[in-house]
Amino acid sequence: MAYSLILQMETSSDRCSVSLSQDEECIAFIESTEERNHAAMLMSLIDFVLRQAHIGVSHLAAVAVGAGPGSYTGLRIGMSTAKGLCYGAGIPLIAIPTLRAMANGLLRQEPLIASDALICPMIDARRMEVYTALFDSKRNTVKETCAEIINEHSFDEWIENQPIYFIGSGADKCKSLFQHPHAIFPLSYGYSARDMISDAWKAYQNGHFESVAYSEPCYLKDFIAGKPRKSVFRTGLSE
Repeated sequence: MAYSLILQMETSSDRCSVSLSQDEECIAFIESTEERNHAAMLMSLIDFVLRQAHIGVSHLAAVAVGAGPGSYTGLRIGMSTAKGLCYGAGIPLIAIPTLRAMANGLLRQEPLIASDALICPMIDARRMEVYTALFDSKRNTVKETCAEIINEHSFDEWIENQPIYFIGSGADKCKSLFQHPHAIFPLSYGYSARDMISDAWKAYQNGHFESVAYSEPCYLKDFIAGKPRKSVFRTGLSE
């Protein structure tokens, strides 16, 4: 039986990560925590996971990239790199919405959340504005991706009747606003390229590919760069 190898790259946040999957199984992974240095790090991370699997780009069935929203610069770096790999190898490009990947990350780390719970990924977008969406526990979209200025009443429509898990960099600045017992802020949440694997595999099977020539990330708004921090690497195989 032939297996499909798909490369995933996540560059929309402060961290840059790359994973390699065989069908739906993660077989290699690496992450850099050096903020705002994706342009210098991404190709090295890609090279690492390919070497871990003893393959070259020509062996890949497709490349999946985080499509945003998120860091304007990070998204451009990820998309342009993915396009280059796809064009050179003649393979399909897959775009995975960043907020959906974040919801996948919570479900990977908290598989026993209540069936009626909602997941609210948030990416910090300056002051009290966030990029956000709502998903149910089966990853169905409840509220579409948007840029929203948050206040204490932003989720009144949902939070009275069901728990909401608030995750991501934008959630940190909302803790003081949402004092309702249904507001949950997981302490150890994190997401990476690994959380794109299931959606990338589904897109590949269904032939849901992007134009290598014309596809663009979902920016929503421009990005303001910050200062880089010290580099730290974490590597590993599938869990």
